[in-house]
Amino acid sequence: MKPLLAQARAEIWMTLRRGETLLVTIGIPVAFVVFFSEVHVLPTGKEAAVTFVVPGVLALAVMSTAMVSLGTATGFERGYGVLKRLGATPLRRDRLVAAKIATVVGVELVQAVVLVPVGLGLGWRLAPGGSAGQAVALVLLATVAFGGLGLLLAGVLRAEVNLAAVNGLYLVLLLLGGMLVPVAKLPDALGAFARALPAAALSGGLHATLGTGGPIPLESWVVLASWAVATPVLASLTFHWE
Repeated sequence: MKPLLAQARAEIWMTLRRGETLLVTIGIPVAFVVFFSEVHVLPTGKEAAVTFVVPGVLALAVMSTAMVSLGTATGFERGYGVLKRLGATPLRRDRLVAAKIATVVGVELVQAVVLVPVGLGLGWRLAPGGSAGQAVALVLLATVAFGGLGLLLAGVLRAEVNLAAVNGLYLVLLLLGGMLVPVAKLPDALGAFARALPAAALSGGLHATLGTGGPIPLESWVVLASWAVATPVLASLTFHWE
């Protein structure tokens, strides 16, 4: 436990030192919420734009932070030999994965503290029947799933290849994840594929509990839980220190 806690403290310190990264991580989601709430370009129908945008951007922020930011940073740390010495310490690969994902949770907490008041200021409200507690549970599962996915790529690919792979995957999940375009608008076959991905499961669950106020589909829980178990385990088994 001590090696895990020590690495988690180190990861938090390194994250705080990357102030420009934190600014982008928080600033871009805020800009998305404001823009898409005020400029009505999304296919939301009679639903107020902000009701659709806030859950979608929260999901987007989780994916960006847990998969793209974490995966890219870890890939370059590995490529520059920063992680090489850790391989000779009691810090096992699974503890490194856990420490890095725990750090992401802290960043996401800051994002939520900023995004939620912005959404409230634009007119978003938690719908009757919605559950902030269930939304937090969804986000935690998704953080583990996306964090494991980012670390899986970062642990086996060269830094440059990993950068391209993570961003390419981000674009695919953004288009298919229901964050900016509802999954129901996709062709049937593509929609069925999208629903098996963690992005659509997260956005669907958040849209339900933070947007319409309906029950979270069981499918969202099952898909996210499956990815949250599989990706960190695979990342721990395949991660190379250099």
